[in-house]
Amino acid sequence: MSTRSLTPIDGRVSNDFVTYDTIIRNGLWFDGSGTPPAVRTIGIRDGEVAVVSAEPLEETGCPDVVEADGQWVMPGMVDIHTHYDVEVLAQPELAESLRHGITTVLVGSCSLSTIHVDGRDAGDLFGRVEAIPRRHVIDTVDQHKTWSSARDYVDALENRALGPNVAAFIGHSDMRTAAMGLERATRKDVRPTASEQAQMERWLGLALQAGFVGMSSQQLLFDKLDGDTCRSRTLPSTYARPRELRRLKSLLRRSGRILQAGPDITNPLNVGSQVFTSLGIGRPHLKTSLLSAADIKANPYAIRLMGPLAGLVNRFGGDFRWQHLPVPFEVYADGIDLVIFEEFGSGAAALHLKEQLDRDELLRDVGYRRRFRKDYESKFGVRVWHRDFFDAEIVECPDASVIGRSFGQVGIDRGGLHPVDAFLDLVLEHGTSLRWRTTISNHRPEVLKQMAIEPGIQFGFSDAGAHLRNMAFYNFGLRLLRHVYSAEQAGEPFMDVATAVHRLTGELADWYGIDAGHLRPGDRADLMIVDPARLDGSLEEYAEAPVPAYGGMSRMVNRNDDTVTAVYVSGRKVVDQGTPTDIVGSSRTGQFLRAGRRGAPVAGDGARPLTATTLADAR
Repeated sequence: MSTRSLTPIDGRVSNDFVTYDTIIRNGLWFDGSGTPPAVRTIGIRDGEVAVVSAEPLEETGCPDVVEADGQWVMPGMVDIHTHYDVEVLAQPELAESLRHGITTVLVGSCSLSTIHVDGRDAGDLFGRVEAIPRRHVIDTVDQHKTWSSARDYVDALENRALGPNVAAFIGHSDMRTAAMGLERATRKDVRPTASEQAQMERWLGLALQAGFVGMSSQQLLFDKLDGDTCRSRTLPSTYARPRELRRLKSLLRRSGRILQAGPDITNPLNVGSQVFTSLGIGRPHLKTSLLSAADIKANPYAIRLMGPLAGLVNRFGGDFRWQHLPVPFEVYADGIDLVIFEEFGSGAAALHLKEQLDRDELLRDVGYRRRFRKDYESKFGVRVWHRDFFDAEIVECPDASVIGRSFGQVGIDRGGLHPVDAFLDLVLEHGTSLRWRTTISNHRPEVLKQMAIEPGIQFGFSDAGAHLRNMAFYNFGLRLLRHVYSAEQAGEPFMDVATAVHRLTGELADWYGIDAGHLRPGDRADLMIVDPARLDGSLEEYAEAPVPAYGGMSRMVNRNDDTVTAVYVSGRKVVDQGTPTDIVGSSRTGQFLRAGRRGAPVAGDGARPLTATTLADAR
């Protein structure tokens, strides 16, 4: 059958015979805009969507014809909050995200990036906060770092076999450390000199020119440094005074770029100031993305304020969003190694000690145990962890008799021990061989539904690439689609599927100003094919897989190979039947997406080479 008058290519309509690199037949097509889907056949040529047709396309000469009858064809999803900054240097394919339909990731979250710091400082910044072994951070950055500027960093990424596209924030802690030195940057009595402040402003300006989406900062006080020199101090960004931040934010305001920030949740005034800083009032507003909207078990009322607060600020001219993980926030821990213990003194004291013998001695101390019990039982102050050891299930232990039980129940079984003593006894007995889990937030399905429809909330916050032994939310987008689709099938819809797709794709890409999230003629062919019949219970399961770049350590992952039929980046198939294809890790399909600029398809089999014109578009 002829493709006459169907195929817009390079802005023109071709009446000539056209062959395609890929044809996806009869799938339910979502374009990422939120408009209702329709059954269509998609023709891909030179890495772009050439046609979306209600009629069959000529398949002669097409090497890749995919039958998608009964399946969803949608733009690749955008993950707005990852910590892939280290992993992307050594394993740039980022296959754990690709296999779940994520075709664009944002790095540089939480004030952390690798643009200006060296390996040692990167190890101190990332190691404990993001639970990536410090030695692996140092080795990876030292081995791969060839850049000293934001533009050189972009070039370095694009010389790697990127799997998904990458966009980036530049981290305030990264710049502050490189400008001031880590020791000075983490002292309350030290302010940046005029030249150090000017250096940070210059670096931020250059990053924005290079296409970074903005800057990330951090005021959360239980993110602690690794290493020896500044161990257990909070991140450098937390030491910045308002004047320092105002001058950096002014660059973001003038350029229309984004501030990603983590507030000090123990200080309501800090949270409020972070929200209201989005307002202009005689100056440009500041696009602000704040961590995070969550239905916290320890504070079930906070979520009621978040959506209305965002709405209020935006009605008065702000442009503010909360980041939100749209699934239950379930975490796992090996012994006492879990970031939630950083939020109170006795927990942080244990994590401060690197040597196992020193830590064990502390855990045996009667006085320490009293402090821990006092912290555990305290009802005052804002907190993240519910501090309920009856709500913590043991999943692995050399002592099989405790598996499946909570620490509280173990205490009862052991003669009425306090839950804290039961926990500490088991940690002393078994160390990191003791593995347990708990759900910290997003545990109420009805509240998750309410959060999903709030316009001031963005979906993301997966933390992909970090907390490797603690959690796995690589498939958060699929889990949201399941939640929406299941409710629709049950006759109790809270959001239609097209809107859910939009919120995971086009809405995010458009707000962050990057060329992604849409699947229309002329768009780069970054897409996924989903079997809705397999949006099932497998999405809630976790698996483990080694990370070769980190010495083969085992990390938590998701495996939903029957759910994702195929994924394409720049028109090239990177996932087939849930499994990464041979080009993943050996050939570049993704690119660095520059804010506000078009990202032409990456050259390769089935994608046109970059010309002077397309390079100009990209830059």
